[in-house]
Amino acid sequence: MTCSEVLCPDGQPPRLIELADGCGTRLSLMDWGGTWLSFRVPVGGTEREVLLGCARLADYFTQTAFLGATIGRYANRIGGAQLTRAGRTIALTPTAGGHQLHGGPQGFDRRRWCIVQQAADAVVLGIESAAGDQGFPGKLNATVRYRLDPGGRLSIDYTAKVDAPCPVNLTNHAYFNLDGAATDIRRHSLQIHAQRFLPVDHDLIPLGPLQRVGGTSFDFSKAKLIGSDFLVDEQQRLAQGYDHAYLLDQQCRGMAGVAATVVAADGRLAMDVYTSKPALQFYSGNFLAGVPARDGGRYAAYQGFALETQFLPDSPNHPEWPQPDCWLYPGETYQHSTVLAFRSA
Repeated sequence: MTCSEVLCPDGQPPRLIELADGCGTRLSLMDWGGTWLSFRVPVGGTEREVLLGCARLADYFTQTAFLGATIGRYANRIGGAQLTRAGRTIALTPTAGGHQLHGGPQGFDRRRWCIVQQAADAVVLGIESAAGDQGFPGKLNATVRYRLDPGGRLSIDYTAKVDAPCPVNLTNHAYFNLDGAATDIRRHSLQIHAQRFLPVDHDLIPLGPLQRVGGTSFDFSKAKLIGSDFLVDEQQRLAQGYDHAYLLDQQCRGMAGVAATVVAADGRLAMDVYTSKPALQFYSGNFLAGVPARDGGRYAAYQGFALETQFLPDSPNHPEWPQPDCWLYPGETYQHSTVLAFRSA
């Protein structure tokens, strides 16, 4: 389905995609940016919109919060917008502040994905990235499959191939509010199965070694309200909240166990996150103020949260970190999965 009333930045209308699991869960997205537009789940006999989004499609092309977008080639931040590999430095196209964020100023969130396959409950999107795109070496071909499984489960499967060594880190930047309204997500309960996180500097670039969460406000190893220790230390004040990566515990790696659980403030809905990725970026929506909102107004800070499954940020420049290599080589296939499972709390 196309929407002819609005044109994407390439001058063509977006193609809209509707997925349903037959049990009341519905996901809407468009091919521009592989962007999620709406995510409705059944709660107590009614539908609840759990995804932040814009009132008008045109707003997605100007907002800068990456609302619902599929991110690549490399999600999160790369310090100094450069890669260091075997003594060689590769300059990337910087975003703001001299670093690269979410694949560069013309990352996959600002591209048209092609619809490779589509069914009532699933869609496969594909994208080709030329050698040198945003500074990255080699040509890359990637796909993402979004599939709704019965029982309120969204399965996300990423693949990629390259013809030259290149770091790859694909994710989705959905913002959720499980209460289904423009409320403060700091009233949600969160648990992250991780004992270590990455401290950051004033540009939100990792400072270096991982730090234990124990005894800090970053300890979500047991469920607690997001707002319970909010802005109590310098790391949070630098980011105006949480915008930090967690190295997931081994027992939840490879989809073996739940990586994170969020429960709505009203206690009626929960979301479990499973992933084959080694890390999770928790962002508490610190800079959402002014972003066009679904109700036609503007969001305020902390009205949505993101849990982005990925490699640790700036990983290409930190081979010492205890995670699999983020570099993809010719002949290999990048293959990672994430599942978002909604259930009654």
